[in-house]
Amino acid sequence: MKETAFSWIDKNKDSLVEISDKIWEFAELGLKELKSSKLLFEELEKNGFFVKRGIAGLPTAFIASWGQGKPVVGIMGEYDALPGLSQKKVSWKEPLIEGAPGHGCGHNIHGASGMAAAIAVKEVLAQYNLSGTVKFFGCPAEENFSGKVYIVRDGYFDDVDVVISHHPGTMNAATLKSTLAINSAKFHFYGKATHASASPEEGRSALDAVELMNIGANYLREHISQDARIHYTIEKGGAQPNIVPDYARSWYYIRAPEREEVEFIYNWILDIAKGATLMTRTVLEVEFLEGMHNVIPNRTISELIVKNMREVGPPKYSEDSLKFAQEIAKTISPEAKVHALKKSGRPNWETLANKLIDDEVPDPWGEGMLDHVSTDVADVSWKAPTVEFSTAAWVLGTPGHSWQSTAQSASELGHESLIFAAKVIAGTLIDLIVNPELVVKARDEHQRRLGNKKYKSPLPLNKKPPLDAWEK
Repeated sequence: MKETAFSWIDKNKDSLVEISDKIWEFAELGLKELKSSKLLFEELEKNGFFVKRGIAGLPTAFIASWGQGKPVVGIMGEYDALPGLSQKKVSWKEPLIEGAPGHGCGHNIHGASGMAAAIAVKEVLAQYNLSGTVKFFGCPAEENFSGKVYIVRDGYFDDVDVVISHHPGTMNAATLKSTLAINSAKFHFYGKATHASASPEEGRSALDAVELMNIGANYLREHISQDARIHYTIEKGGAQPNIVPDYARSWYYIRAPEREEVEFIYNWILDIAKGATLMTRTVLEVEFLEGMHNVIPNRTISELIVKNMREVGPPKYSEDSLKFAQEIAKTISPEAKVHALKKSGRPNWETLANKLIDDEVPDPWGEGMLDHVSTDVADVSWKAPTVEFSTAAWVLGTPGHSWQSTAQSASELGHESLIFAAKVIAGTLIDLIVNPELVVKARDEHQRRLGNKKYKSPLPLNKKPPLDAWEK
């Protein structure tokens, strides 16, 4: 059965690579991925999938479904680019368009690999007349606006038994790590403008309120857990020094290992902000932007993914591709590479220190470890057993969100990662479809890890996606 899926992927490799490269060229920002999402859902429709577009109030989100009955297996694909990371397909820094977006997180590969796997699994379901439904979730705005959290809130993952997602990176891995939950909010302070020298007593400084809030937040750091994080920036602080600012704005991220701790710290931050208004006699408006949970890992699915990675085998590269990789590697310091490997927590990471590209497939690792990042995949993982694994699309040590990662995401390294990942997703889902006891095992583990905790969306029910955010 798997050979049927793998054969379809191999036969369609050129068109899959073309789709990935087109998305790379489109380089559309989150919530603006009109051409990228259309390219994916039209290919799925062409292959017999029923597509529902514009779900959860997100114009560029969609679900493509094929089949009937259980199990219902989900695949997620992303396709948003990052601002300011435009880059040519060369081994030195050179933007295609200065200041334009680019795929520094490899989401062109992400979307194409998931789409390919969905069609390959459909081919198996059809040819062998198997019970099962495959759903591809087109997920926009991962980088900026947490599109999946809206999709989860509106119930689109409620009937899915298991979910798999792939993300390109520097390593072949299906880890058991969790991530940090997060809240993001902007704090708007309104005061009264006046001449800062001639009549300061008439003014009420909104900037003073921002600064006092920041001071309070900094003192709060002593009273939160070591893994919690508070980040802020002052987005607006006034026009010029001789005018008391009547408006100022700060932007905060609050992160912690558990959703409950995020809410606790966030509410304390709200009190600090209110205190700042009392001290300055200003007015506060809080704009809640987004929130996410922490990832719930799943060993059952991670072990299946690793098994399939080993069955498929890591990619082989052409001589030209390896030369390109070597040139990219020269732009990354040995110290930065070793630091990245060590920080990953991967057992025996030292074996990779002298390698150009990860050609190993380790056992799942990271139980009890935290990646100090936040992802909207986490909210999906609270609804169903979910694993997002990675494949080596970039040379070891490549920083994410960089010109190097952008360049490699449209290179042969990225293309081979796409095909490898598509086969791994397809193989893993076929294992789950033909062995329903594995689905039960994954779901039982999921429930054990959740315990008595229930998912509660961090988003208010009436909150809509910020479709005009880039214009603002």
